[in-house]
Amino acid sequence: METLPCQGCRGLCCGPVPITQKELKKIQKRMKSMPRKLREELENQPRFPGTCIFYDQRRDQCGIHDDRPEVCRAFGYHKDLVCFRKPELATKESFTLTEKPVGYLSIDFLWKSF
Repeated sequence: METLPCQGCRGLCCGPVPITQKELKKIQKRMKSMPRKLREELENQPRFPGTCIFYDQRRDQCGIHDDRPEVCRAFGYHKDLVCFRKPELATKESFTLTEKPVGYLSIDFLWKSF
């Protein structure tokens, strides 16, 4: 599968992100195991309004990539989640979450939640 050209977008496609209860617990676990210095560096970065709190502006990538939510994994590959830089990759039908979201990163869940 061809990958998306995420470098250079500065996280503008990343948020607000719906997350499920299972994803929330997974991210909380990730944050507890993240080295304090790395977490503080990520937490204290300025971001565009609405951009996911885990988007790493300095590295121009997701700060929790291996544990990112389902919608982030699907982005760019579904007809209703098109990446403007590679729209031809959006060949799958509309995306539907497998579980109901419990909230949104950057709106309902901020750094204090983790």
